[in-house]
Amino acid sequence: MTNNVNVLAPFGPRIARLKIPKNLIHKINKEIDRIVDNQNLSKKFDYSKELVGQVSQEIQLPKNFINKNLKNFLFKVTKSYIEKSVNKKITKFKINNVWVVRQFENEYNPIHYHDGHISGVGYLKIPKSLSDEKRSHKQNLKTHGTIDFIHGSRAFLNKSIYNHQPKVADMILFPNYLMHTAYPFQSGEERRSFSFNAEIDQKIANVFKHE
Repeated sequence: MTNNVNVLAPFGPRIARLKIPKNLIHKINKEIDRIVDNQNLSKKFDYSKELVGQVSQEIQLPKNFINKNLKNFLFKVTKSYIEKSVNKKITKFKINNVWVVRQFENEYNPIHYHDGHISGVGYLKIPKSLSDEKRSHKQNLKTHGTIDFIHGSRAFLNKSIYNHQPKVADMILFPNYLMHTAYPFQSGEERRSFSFNAEIDQKIANVFKHE
């Protein structure tokens, strides 16, 4: 009789996957459309100079919109993420920034990392061609419009890349230092996502602090 084998994942950063409520997706898209349609607002909330993305437009969400619609949701999912990862409860949650990336054909986000302690990316619009399974599984198209998370080097029993093919309402939470990249794609439609960086309790995030 073969012994049961429990495969553990004790090494490397943990990430969380979850779904964004439909009503929240609608609110964020509506707010971004409002900003995009107004030249003055587009200029006021332009965030492209602060980011590395080679994309058409990156827009910072207004603080009043974040506080009213996003803060509680992001706090709740981050609290759950930390508790399930390290069995500790956070009491501090400070949002540093939230921005939306409007990505179009042949645009991309190079490999980079974030500030703060916890980061996240959520998907608001995805071109239909990217969700076509027959198309996306072709060897030369399988990474189009997807996101790669990168950590360490590939070795025996250890992968260094986690690829995610996003769908609307997908959200991923990860530690700020985890490197990632978004690939270009061929489509006339928009790929829209939002990202955030936040700080939590130092006593939890600062693992080098002596207790």
